[in-house]
Amino acid sequence: MKLKSHKSLLVLLALIMTLSFTLGACGGSSDDEGSAGTSADALKIGWIYIGTVNDGGYTQAQNAGKIAVEDAFGDRVETAYLEEIDDTNTQESKEAAIQLIDQGCKVIIGTSFGFGAALTELANSGDYDDVIFLHFSDPEAQNDTNLADYFGAMEEPRYLSGIIAGMQTESNKLGYVAAFPYTEVQIGIDAFTLGAQSVNPDVEVNVVYINSWYDPSQEKAAAEALLAQGCDVITQHADTTSPQQAAADAGKLTIGYNLDNSKLEGLEDAFLTAPIWNHGAYLVPTVQSILDGTWTAVGKVSPFGYYGTISDGFVDLAPLTDNVSDEAKAKVEEVKALMESGEFKVFTGPILDSDNNEVVKDGEVLTPEQIWQINYEVKGVKASGSGN
Repeated sequence: MKLKSHKSLLVLLALIMTLSFTLGACGGSSDDEGSAGTSADALKIGWIYIGTVNDGGYTQAQNAGKIAVEDAFGDRVETAYLEEIDDTNTQESKEAAIQLIDQGCKVIIGTSFGFGAALTELANSGDYDDVIFLHFSDPEAQNDTNLADYFGAMEEPRYLSGIIAGMQTESNKLGYVAAFPYTEVQIGIDAFTLGAQSVNPDVEVNVVYINSWYDPSQEKAAAEALLAQGCDVITQHADTTSPQQAAADAGKLTIGYNLDNSKLEGLEDAFLTAPIWNHGAYLVPTVQSILDGTWTAVGKVSPFGYYGTISDGFVDLAPLTDNVSDEAKAKVEEVKALMESGEFKVFTGPILDSDNNEVVKDGEVLTPEQIWQINYEVKGVKASGSGN
């Protein structure tokens, strides 16, 4: 486990000498390089991260939510984080949460699916009833006292990014580096594919599952395999920029995930856009309610207690670069406006799965609860790797 400290140089040096991990808290600072000084009664909030805060992708986007909280509340909050915690190891995840609690954190935020089991166990144990647990992406991480989950309609920007890919491809083959054949990932694959098919019925989406959320080398290898299959636009549901860099190195186009990486060195001529998260859109009002003493757990709500959309700013599409055609920009603007008004829903039938079965009937519109029961790839997807 790695924990970062910015309280004082002397404390940091002492901890480095005595511990195998780094320890500390960063409070009220947007650059994590010190604190303006928190008040004695500041609310202390701890984040648990699967990756590093400068990974260029998933964890960096999560950390931007922490920075948004610091910027919004200043010395009313103090923040801490642990990075590179294995979310497949429930015991390690529990220990990370307990370590933050022992430092005085009264709010614990788990930012990866696998942390849900650990936070649920702690929240329901009776030992931490005075701690609020918030969890991103596990629909089961809910109770009616001190545990709430949150997520977003990432299917919306995924669909829009598919429109761009479908209009920009020359080979009609799109590549998708995917973590696991889980519902969360399959929702994104299906939405991306439906978006591409809406403007290019001949397009196919080749998917490689790598059985990991965060593995730069596997992500790169999967992207290279997709490029070798003739895919000329590469996108991803994995945590680092490796697939984007592989596409750029091959002279092809890429759609990122989590962050706007349009200015990243080497991606200038390849990057189109990215479905992105704005975690502050949920975290800032939630922390405000905690500070006000008005926060309450909502109990079991399917699929999530909070499900943010493009219209409320929790999910979005990064600004389209000059690599995107004017025609694609116009189409995205048109469909996004319909999404924001509620007139367009991504999962509207008829929809067939990859085995040609009708999974959404003509005219049927899936609710968020039904969307989170998806366990298939739609017609036009060819998947390989773990689980396929």
